[in-house]
Amino acid sequence: MTLTVKMLVDKVKLEVIYGTWELLNKEITTSDISRPGLEMTGYFTYYSPERVQLLGMKEWSYLMSMTSHNRYAVLSEMFKPETPAIVVARNLEIPEEMLQAAKEKGTAVLRGRIPTSSLSGEMSWYIHSCLAERTSVHGVLMDIYGMGVLIQGDSGIGKSETGLELVKRGHRLVADDRVDVYAKDEETLWGEPAEILRHLLEIRGVGIIDIMSLYGASAVKGSSQIQLAIYLENFEAGKVFDRLGNSNEEIEFAGVKIPRVRIPVKTGRNVSVVIEAAAMNHRARLMGYDATKTFEDRLTALISQNGATND
Repeated sequence: MTLTVKMLVDKVKLEVIYGTWELLNKEITTSDISRPGLEMTGYFTYYSPERVQLLGMKEWSYLMSMTSHNRYAVLSEMFKPETPAIVVARNLEIPEEMLQAAKEKGTAVLRGRIPTSSLSGEMSWYIHSCLAERTSVHGVLMDIYGMGVLIQGDSGIGKSETGLELVKRGHRLVADDRVDVYAKDEETLWGEPAEILRHLLEIRGVGIIDIMSLYGASAVKGSSQIQLAIYLENFEAGKVFDRLGNSNEEIEFAGVKIPRVRIPVKTGRNVSVVIEAAAMNHRARLMGYDATKTFEDRLTALISQNGATND
């Protein structure tokens, strides 16, 4: 995905102090953000000019303590052709020397209103989400009780129909058919729809329907963390399915593992209700309550009690 300075400005709501059309369309190529502290002293040995440069109160205060000549010299050295933009946090004053250097070197100057740490976090999250390597997987991604659930299964088994039933039950559609997944960090998996399929759901016999138009804005969501995978498979006599919930099966996407539950599908079974229960049960486990362990503890206690009675 191509990320431009203009996209960052719009997403994080930055003020453009200086930036031509060409500069605002400059591409951001790395998710790392620099806080140029040592650079303010003139040390540029390990400077990374390809990063977005963020100035907070500390950097700004040191910069403003310099003479005008030294301030211009440092900023002129900091601004490179490959530098996407320099961002000043906390709505701090922009010195004239910064604007002069920016115009001469062709670098956009932006300003944010919020504290530096918060601004850095917002920019880092957005830039990383845009530049992270994406993997397309087949399935339906739903937001169920605030939890991202990826529904997969064989073609024609009813994934989209199940997604539609879940929408009618008050849950939200994130993506249908193709889900673009990426790792936000080493333990967090994120999913979003392909742009061409956003808010759309394909139902065999009906065609493509627009969930947002039919059910309203509350029925869709732009993206979601994926915390649970559901695999729908046809019920077959003699096929063994987990009945106690202790299989601990996992599936890996983009280097991140998430738990997966296999649900048998057959005529008369309300799959959407079962998926709701699976999502709530997974949330309960994350909160420390495990129904399977409760059952096993009760079973162990009952066996011990019967053994003592027999003795």
